[in-house]
Amino acid sequence: MIQSNASNSEGTVVRAENMRKTYGKTTAVDDVSFEIRRGEIFGMVGPNGAGKTTTIECCEGLRRLDGGTLRVLGLDPQADVVALRKRTGVQLQSAALPPRIKVWEALDLFASFYPSGSDWKTLMERLGLVEKRNAYVSNLSGGQKQRLFIALSLLNDPELVFLDELTTGLDPQARRAMWDLVRDIRDKGKTVFLTTHFMEEAERLCDRVAILDHGRIIALDTPPNLIRSLNAENRVAFITEESFPADSLKAVPGVTRVETAADRVVVYGRGDALVGGVVAALGAKGIPFRDLRTEQATLDDVFLTLTGRELRD
Repeated sequence: MIQSNASNSEGTVVRAENMRKTYGKTTAVDDVSFEIRRGEIFGMVGPNGAGKTTTIECCEGLRRLDGGTLRVLGLDPQADVVALRKRTGVQLQSAALPPRIKVWEALDLFASFYPSGSDWKTLMERLGLVEKRNAYVSNLSGGQKQRLFIALSLLNDPELVFLDELTTGLDPQARRAMWDLVRDIRDKGKTVFLTTHFMEEAERLCDRVAILDHGRIIALDTPPNLIRSLNAENRVAFITEESFPADSLKAVPGVTRVETAADRVVVYGRGDALVGGVVAALGAKGIPFRDLRTEQATLDDVFLTLTGRELRD
């Protein structure tokens, strides 16, 4: 389902209408329309090759549209590219710095490109790079390099920040640290346009998510609404040492079926009160249980339902 995005111009940071971009016979972006609201984290997800990077690069002014219209902060990304770059920050999917440049040197150099902007020393502290200020870029870990590139993208105190595949190649700990940084950017009053092929990342971070497949937006809504649209069953699983009467839980509101296998019981159902109802029923009947787990539908399930194939190609 594609949500209508009626909003006034002051609250709209990016407005794309019927965007189209082709490379020879390949259509990378095919009739894509969306809006990004001021102060939100907007995510675009999909498998590799879905058109995410092409879409964000068009918004950054790095690619020229072959059709449709696009306005970013009220500007044409091609005709007003100089003005746009003064108001946006960009972290590219693939970026590099000279290996023998030090962290503080890179920040000082890039800060000199802007007549006014953020204090790079404050940014270095905020992004946890003070201890690495004299380290060469070649000696930084993947997470440290990403933090440096984010710092570089914030030097001009941008209104809109583009983050393209921010956490690809990072370990789980570094990935979660990046998530905290993105939330902090948003909390500082920025708008964030994030592309990723990690559904968990989009579900945890984004206020709204557009799912892109074969160059088209196939769904756009908040993560909870996208998940609720499946009307999928939730599961409550637990272990009990006693012979379990499955019928004892079928009367719980929302329960659709109960499966037992040896000492493991799985209760399927729908509704926000499912878990509480199951636990209350077990307590009322004096049935001991342990290792209770709940499983709910995720954005991965949404993607698989909509496209019928795995998220990552």
